[in-house]
Amino acid sequence: MKQTVIRGLVASALAGAAVLGAAAPALAAPAPGDVAVVDEPDTSNLDNAYTFAPLGVPVIGLIRSINAAPGKLLPSFG
Repeated sequence: MKQTVIRGLVASALAGAAVLGAAAPALAAPAPGDVAVVDEPDTSNLDNAYTFAPLGVPVIGLIRSINAAPGKLLPSFG
């Protein structure tokens, strides 16, 4: 019985912490009358093979990294 009460209190405390953590961004938001100023995105480095990601993964950079891995792992002689 005592262990069940302790588990209930711990579960309640964790649930309360989760709710408070989820509410933190809403509590930190500016007042509704304020205007959010958003700058233009930085698109200067989109031609980089490691940042171009048409499928959500930088495909060309991933292939280059996998291809170069054995040379970086194994010692080179000469």
